[in-house]
Amino acid sequence: MDSLYRTHQYLVEHVDSPIRRKLVEEINWNDRLIGIKGPRGVGKTTFLLQYAKENFSPDDKECLYINLNDFCFTCKPLSEFANEFQMKGGRVLLVDQVFKSPDWSKELRQCYDRFPNLKIIFSGSSVMRLKEENPDLSGRAVSYNLRGFSFREFLNLMAGTDFQSYTLEDVLAHHEDISDEVCKQVKPLAYMADYLHHGFYPFFLEKRNFSENLLKTMNMMLEIDVLSIKQIEQSYLPKMRKLLYLLALTTPGSPNVSQLSSDIETSRATVMNYLKYLKDARLINMLYPEDEDFPKKPVMVYLQNPNLIHVMRQVKVDEQAVRDTFFYNQMHKDYRVNVGRKDVRFLIEGKYHFKILGSLGGKYKSDVYYAVDSMEKGRGNVIPLWLFGFLY
Repeated sequence: MDSLYRTHQYLVEHVDSPIRRKLVEEINWNDRLIGIKGPRGVGKTTFLLQYAKENFSPDDKECLYINLNDFCFTCKPLSEFANEFQMKGGRVLLVDQVFKSPDWSKELRQCYDRFPNLKIIFSGSSVMRLKEENPDLSGRAVSYNLRGFSFREFLNLMAGTDFQSYTLEDVLAHHEDISDEVCKQVKPLAYMADYLHHGFYPFFLEKRNFSENLLKTMNMMLEIDVLSIKQIEQSYLPKMRKLLYLLALTTPGSPNVSQLSSDIETSRATVMNYLKYLKDARLINMLYPEDEDFPKKPVMVYLQNPNLIHVMRQVKVDEQAVRDTFFYNQMHKDYRVNVGRKDVRFLIEGKYHFKILGSLGGKYKSDVYYAVDSMEKGRGNVIPLWLFGFLY
């Protein structure tokens, strides 16, 4: 255990979290079993280490970060390790990549039941279904989703600002005042193109080629997260990769499941299952009418965020696809997004109709909100698209 303490101390001393993630404020830290889920690359490890840095000194042995990738955990069950830790005065155990333990849900349940004075905060893949597939943790674990940077977080990081987030109702009612306040300090449109290209995943800060890094991360999502957690044979990986690429070439678009099943040489039912896996991995989003959801076929499929569009469609990028994907991605965290009526694209919370535009022009209907890309400030029901990046 001494080596793990040394590793913990080194990592906490050297963790570099350039901005404070909004999720910190949303978590009830009094809970004893807290799960931090999210896709690869969004900063789950940094999030855990930052928690340790903010609440304990690096050499405080009441808190310990462990990664279940460590080979020692192939022989020692998590519950056994947690028992040793709490007997030595440990109070908070930070467990990274918890799904690397084959019995992780049972182990966490044992820890919860046996050690009432021990808090465990664990990270895992977005593919993990805590409630649906792990009854051991029902009523015990509380899970939260860590997303990539919002445009607001990216802007604060790059421009050195400290803008707060707003609810959708705030934006709709007060967008003119909010835009005025933001534009007094910074030109948001000057940062928008960079965010759409590479600002969602924090690893753009690393001194590596962003596109290559994102492609590597996407492949790991499929090879490790989806195949391992869903227990899918490795031989099916090429079909899933091909499906993702075919979707990327046509998104946003209505998926032709029959054609896709023919293209990847599998059944329609398998295609639908693969779509669900890709959604769980946060590689795509599926848009449905109100009161419909999986396993029905989605009306539209989107890539999960604009960065994926740029890395998957490097030669020809559809700017309207980027705008729609950005809006869906930023809105989707806290609000219900459905297919809109024929003259609009999105219906939000069953009552707000939105149309996404590249520029001003034409007539505007009073019962529709227009999110417009190339404008700093709006008026009435015409709102700058960038401002919807301030929802979290």
